[in-house]
Amino acid sequence: MARGHCLLRMETLTPDSPSHADAALDVGTRAVPAATGAALQTAFPILLMLSTCHLLNDMIQSLLPAIYPLLKDSFALSFGQVGLITLTFQLTASLLQPLVGIYTDRRPLPYSLAIGMACTLSGLLLLAHATSFPALLLAAAMVGSGSSVFHPESSRVARMASGGRHGLAQSVFQVGGNIGSAIGPLLAAFIVMPRGQASVAWFALAALVAITLLTRIGGWYRAQITSWRAAQARAKSDGSMYPRRTIVLTMLVLCMLIFSKYFYLASLSSYYTFYLMEKFGISAQQSQLHLFYFLGAVAAGTLAGGPIGDRIGRKYVIWVSILGVLPFTLLLPHANLVWTTLLSVVIGLVLSSAFAAILVYAQELVPGRTGVVAGIFFGFAFGMGGIGAAVLGRLADHIGIEAVYAICAWLPAIGLLTWFLPNTDPHQAR
Repeated sequence: MARGHCLLRMETLTPDSPSHADAALDVGTRAVPAATGAALQTAFPILLMLSTCHLLNDMIQSLLPAIYPLLKDSFALSFGQVGLITLTFQLTASLLQPLVGIYTDRRPLPYSLAIGMACTLSGLLLLAHATSFPALLLAAAMVGSGSSVFHPESSRVARMASGGRHGLAQSVFQVGGNIGSAIGPLLAAFIVMPRGQASVAWFALAALVAITLLTRIGGWYRAQITSWRAAQARAKSDGSMYPRRTIVLTMLVLCMLIFSKYFYLASLSSYYTFYLMEKFGISAQQSQLHLFYFLGAVAAGTLAGGPIGDRIGRKYVIWVSILGVLPFTLLLPHANLVWTTLLSVVIGLVLSSAFAAILVYAQELVPGRTGVVAGIFFGFAFGMGGIGAAVLGRLADHIGIEAVYAICAWLPAIGLLTWFLPNTDPHQAR
């Protein structure tokens, strides 16, 4: 683990304390620097609230690609225009996230989480009542802008509440998002598809619940700022144990792995329903159920990846997650409907375990830069997803969606670059 790494723990509860949960939610609770070797306490109530908000946030966001078949028919869109909607959403999220991370590393904004969710709420309502393609793009941009605030700041709060179990904290936080992404298409299939575009507005209730919870989290976050700043300052002054050249090369390798993962995921999250309908002749509603199976597997894999990385080393998780999925992606374009469903579940389970490991790996490589690193990697992941959706959409217009899946099957081979990552984990020999 990187030298100078500083951990925070919650103030120890006395026997007279009402409960661990109440203390963790008490905005007056102080965070103090953890002594070396001292037991660290993970603030699970905060992590669970964050995970719930991530579920609601990503459930709302996943409605957009989930109703693509409806929008494509209603607005007579091409695959290229569908990809442009995704690109607009992903780019507004990806380009702003590093800037948010840089700013909030210097000036934490505890209540920015609730404000970002309010922006997402506005985009959701616009999506429900959009009457033109430009209005759809504006709605996507507003939802993406809300996401650009939510992800880096929530990742920071998850690390603050981790009690030193960083992989576990990131997985708990991220699994909420993956569950939300899985639920979104299911709700779209049974609520939006039968009732039409205007029914998207019903999900404003979810955004309002998230705003309430994020305001509560903002109070807890505000109480931790002084101790968090001190810990981050010490981490920055100690610096990384690796030379700048090694850090830069490692970050480039990690970005290539993110490219491989999210370009491939873009082919499934944006076009899997179209692929199933074209190849197997199933209905749009049936294809949403198959997308739900895949996204449910993604949620399970995300939850497993972080704790496994804490236990056996993050580099091992990255190896298995990226490169290990290659045989399954190569088989997918040649499978029947049953095997396509099973293979997509395995792909989602294995491939999704990488992100928590990659993010914590990068944060430990560059200590004291939690917000910047989270912003860069969340932003790059969103950007690759958006660019992937746009590029693959244009490609599908020219060569067909089945040919696109045959090409994308080779993307996990980029996982071979994991060989060049330094061993930052104590579980692995240097």
